[in-house]
Amino acid sequence: MSDQSIDQYLQQGMYGARETKPDERRLFLGSLRERVVIALTKGQVLRSKSYEEVMTAIDSQKNVTLLLNGEIEYVRFSPYIKAANKQGIPFSMVADQQSDSPLGLVLVANKAIERESIYIQDDIFEQSILKKTE
Repeated sequence: MSDQSIDQYLQQGMYGARETKPDERRLFLGSLRERVVIALTKGQVLRSKSYEEVMTAIDSQKNVTLLLNGEIEYVRFSPYIKAANKQGIPFSMVADQQSDSPLGLVLVANKAIERESIYIQDDIFEQSILKKTE
């Protein structure tokens, strides 16, 4: 075994496997942009009424997972979780203490789909940090 492969093996043992596109994964709650069906900012999740676009996507998509930001109270996700359970879609609460994603909810496919528009562009989105970085 060469010195380089031993070093790589030790690095993976100490710090975990190397990750592709870590900044993108932090933003999209552990997933990649190319897999996102639809995403809501934290502010949009906190809105009192659920988004019909998300409910439609949950009802119509197959082979997807609902990723939820663990910094937000579980009760705020209730309508989305109920819809996901009804369709048999798994969901996961993502609580990463090392990253602070502006996203609150991300519906992701299990393979790349490359949607052009993944955000709901409303007043709440316009005020978010995401709008400023697009």
